[in-house]
Amino acid sequence: MDQSESLLRRPLWRFIDQSAYGPGFNPIHSFATDDALATAIGAGQSPSTVRAWVHHDTVVLGIQDTKLPYLKEGVRVLEDEGYRVIVRNSGGLAVLLDEGILNLSLVMPDTEKGIDIDRGYEAMYALVRHMFPEADIDAYEIVGSYCPGSYDLSIGGRKFAGISQRRLKKGVAVQIYLCVNGSGSERAAAIRAFYETAKRGEKTKWAYPDIQPEVMASLAELTGRPLSIQDVIIRFLTSLKEIGGPLESGSMTALEADIFDGYLQRVIERNDRALA
Repeated sequence: MDQSESLLRRPLWRFIDQSAYGPGFNPIHSFATDDALATAIGAGQSPSTVRAWVHHDTVVLGIQDTKLPYLKEGVRVLEDEGYRVIVRNSGGLAVLLDEGILNLSLVMPDTEKGIDIDRGYEAMYALVRHMFPEADIDAYEIVGSYCPGSYDLSIGGRKFAGISQRRLKKGVAVQIYLCVNGSGSERAAAIRAFYETAKRGEKTKWAYPDIQPEVMASLAELTGRPLSIQDVIIRFLTSLKEIGGPLESGSMTALEADIFDGYLQRVIERNDRALA
């Protein structure tokens, strides 16, 4: 087992499946959920956990996006296209979620020495490569994509996934969105319209991406085969078992639900402030 995969080795992985909750599943809940899990797992109260989640027609902004000069107008453009807009509690930039995008979170305790940030990214990258052995998957920044970063996952120079991390109270959540099916370029065009309206060519303190929709695609488009969310979850669970060890289905504990309520309140307040 290589160094990047060793992080995935756990005595037990608990699997929480929230991929079929439907359009009513509020994306704000997902960010509060991962914070609650990271807190409980970091405190040694819960086992390492993987969570699968899907949200319909939502654009998730990063804190940096809230500094755009014409944010309200940009948000209106997205809302007019039928998207719900929320602000997540971490860095990075805007991403789009819909029923063709699978989000996966790996939530682990931070070890005494601390999990090096790149090791978290490398572990998720190794897992996705294991899930799609038939594809030649690269990890480097795809210029012209939305929410660009050094661990953009791509095939043939076209991005289908982005990885982020959230750390708090000795817990680490490594999160990925996988564009499973549908049109990657159409999603990118929606985010481009947001930035064009919210920035209007003005000079800004922060750098925002100049989005080129053609550099983004879905796994179905890139592999040339029909893929469903369920297909990818099965690949994910099979790969995690092979690399990481025993896996069992579960749900949030009473303690986690209690912690969740506090984090949910914080995320709601942050959204109200940012989008007021």
